[in-house]
Amino acid sequence: MRLRHIEVFHAIMQAGTISGAAQLLHISQPAVTKVLQHCELQLGLPLFDRVRGKLYPTPEAHRLFVEIDKLNRDLVSIRRLAASLRSGESERVRLVATPTLGAAVIPAAMTRWCAAFPDSHCSLATHHTREIVSALLLGEADLALSLQDPHHPGIKAEVLASGAMMALCPLGSPEAAGVGPLSVNDIKTELIGLGADDPLSDVVQSAAEAQGRPLHSRLTVQTYQLARALVEAGVGMTVVDPFTAASADRSRLSLRPLAPAVPVHLYLLSAANAPLAQTSRRLVKYLGEAARLSLESLAP
Repeated sequence: MRLRHIEVFHAIMQAGTISGAAQLLHISQPAVTKVLQHCELQLGLPLFDRVRGKLYPTPEAHRLFVEIDKLNRDLVSIRRLAASLRSGESERVRLVATPTLGAAVIPAAMTRWCAAFPDSHCSLATHHTREIVSALLLGEADLALSLQDPHHPGIKAEVLASGAMMALCPLGSPEAAGVGPLSVNDIKTELIGLGADDPLSDVVQSAAEAQGRPLHSRLTVQTYQLARALVEAGVGMTVVDPFTAASADRSRLSLRPLAPAVPVHLYLLSAANAPLAQTSRRLVKYLGEAARLSLESLAP
């Protein structure tokens, strides 16, 4: 029996008449009659006795109905699940990000996602990229944000937005008095550095060494947010990613792009063998838009 046969047979058994089945299925009575005739022809046996315009199920029909009723309930469940998946209801998204991006990009994106999917759930966590890769490979996270491409065969990396490293200069400093790109050769203020294991810090240091001016710091921190907070407090200046720079308090510091420019990419990371569900894909869209809007705020 085909799916349409099953639906019509089930509706007739429930309604007891052709007209009742037609109302249940929202189709015409001739259409119900035609499908029923085709079904009986395929089965090679009558399912109903026609007596004075009424339908009476045969014993074979009653036996079939027991199994078809189970199948119909399964079909209803499948349709409900498909509708739920289509609308994004009852899904859970597990998002992991580095601490910097967790504070600078995710909040704006989550505001839109929560409004679009009021019945879905999302768990948020922050880790460093090494732990993020492990979480994705172990199936403990669905997607992640990082400023690093781990170049791992099991991880898919997609660029969502691109910017450049920015210098945060406390007001009153010589660097804050200038405009335009800040050359590493013009850095005079106490420099707050990032830990030696930070890949972007390594790129900045390499760029400075190429200019013959290696950067030295007596203060080093583990996160860009802490470096920004220290600059806002007037402790010194620092160089951070553009997303952290965009969230800085402009009343306490000045922003200048670093020269030579050090490009920064925001990567969406996911397991290479695990396609994203609809709610996750929509969240990716919001994350990309939030990141790009954040970068636009840096324009002079």
